[in-house]
Amino acid sequence: MTVVPVTEDERPWLSADRVWTVDDLAELPDDGLRYELFDGVLVVNAAPYPRHQSALLGMAVLLRDACPPDLKVFVAPLDFQPNRVRSFQPDVLVLRRDRIGDKQAVEHPPVLAVEILSNSTRSVDLVWKRAMYASSGVAHYWTFDPVEDKAEFVASELVDGVYREVARAAGSESVRVARPFPVDVRPDRIAAG
Repeated sequence: MTVVPVTEDERPWLSADRVWTVDDLAELPDDGLRYELFDGVLVVNAAPYPRHQSALLGMAVLLRDACPPDLKVFVAPLDFQPNRVRSFQPDVLVLRRDRIGDKQAVEHPPVLAVEILSNSTRSVDLVWKRAMYASSGVAHYWTFDPVEDKAEFVASELVDGVYREVARAAGSESVRVARPFPVDVRPDRIAAG
């Protein structure tokens, strides 16, 4: 990962002093970057790599094929905006059909949020997003690490405001996850797309 400093002169909308809101996101350029808000702090990430996208597709198809009729699977970019200063784009999310609505963003917590880990987002996904999803009421949080030959899946469930691990598998191991709906997960197959 390369860090390139960007000044306000280059991008005047980028200011460290401001508290960002979901309204501000609509004013940002459509430049292929992923913009998210963590309690008013703007977090910007580059577009994902092919390995990430392959795993995302594998996870989305697995979930879609097992999804009951009252739920629906979506993939990023679809914003989950639980309040005015939070906006997240889970890689894969499962929503109750009766809560999807007609707005551009989702306001009700997803039943499930899945993050595909990458070198540039690992800390954000494992620490910040985990905490933000928990405090926003997302009942199930899964992470998937698509590292070749060592792909790893971890499922967590919200219990008393904290995520507790309920399932884990790596490589060719298979694990059955019961909630939010039954699905068999085998990491090497998901990583393959």
